Amino acid sequence: MLLDVKSRGLNMDPKLAIADGALGFWAAVRKVWPNTREQRCWVHKTANVLNKLPKRLQPHAKNMLHQIWMAPTRFDANKAFDLFIATYQAKYPKAAECLTKDRDVLLTFYDFPAEHWAHLRTTNPIESTFATVRLRHRRTKGNGSRKACLAMVFKLAKSAEKGWRRLNGHDLIPDVIDGVVFIDGVKQQAA
Repeated sequence: MLLDVKSRGLNMDPKLAIADGALGFWAAVRKVWPNTREQRCWVHKTANVLNKLPKRLQPHAKNMLHQIWMAPTRFDANKAFDLFIATYQAKYPKAAECLTKDRDVLLTFYDFPAEHWAHLRTTNPIESTFATVRLRHRRTKGNGSRKACLAMVFKLAKSAEKGWRRLNGHDLIPDVIDGVVFIDGVKQQAA
């Protein structure tokens, strides 16, 4: 898939890729676009961490996880991260390890414009589009031929795009492409 995107004209490495912990995807990104940075999806990570905790602790843990990715700065996020680990490491090491192993790639979004953060922390916007495709596939019990499948996916995506909105801070995309440095979401002036 990534090679296909590249062959259709993407002639520069994307600045950032956002996905869950699918190791095959990340291996492919590193091979096809070696300069692309990684951002793990906070929605998937939250679900994975909470699955390793008892139900009675999940609401408090979820709030603590939100404190990490909703922090205004990377420093504050790291403080909240450390607090979560200190709170759950002793009794629930699997939950702490699940979160700790991806620490760096969970906080990559702090190096991009703050206006983009809502779009960068999760894969849910793109997944919601494909959820429509999956639902239709189940309802029709298959897609028939390859051409019929591609036509169905295309039409469903075109229909879904009517509900899409412009990215927050879309005017900052050229700065990101040009390699302008952002620290905690704030554009840094050239020295």
